[in-house]
Amino acid sequence: MSENKKCCAKTVFDPPQAIYEDYYHPQHVEVVQQIEVIRRHHCVPVYHHVTTCTVKDVFCGDSWSGEQGNEVRTSNVRKKRK
Repeated sequence: MSENKKCCAKTVFDPPQAIYEDYYHPQHVEVVQQIEVIRRHHCVPVYHHVTTCTVKDVFCGDSWSGEQGNEVRTSNVRKKRK
C-alpha cells in the first residue's frame, strides 16, 4: 500500500483519568463517657418470730356433769423474787 499524502496522521488524546493513592494517618479523637453511680436503697422485710405460750388445764370425762365439763381452769405461776 502506498501512503496517501492527503490523509495525514493524527494524534488524539483522551481526557485524563485520575488515579488516587489514598494514605491514612491516625488522628487522636478523645471520647468522654460520663458515668453516674446511682445508689438505690430498698427496704427488705426480715421476719423475727416471737412466740407466746399459754397453759390451760381442761378436764374431760364422765365424772363431770353439766356445764362443769366445759369449764377451763388455768393456773397462775409466779416467780419468786430473790
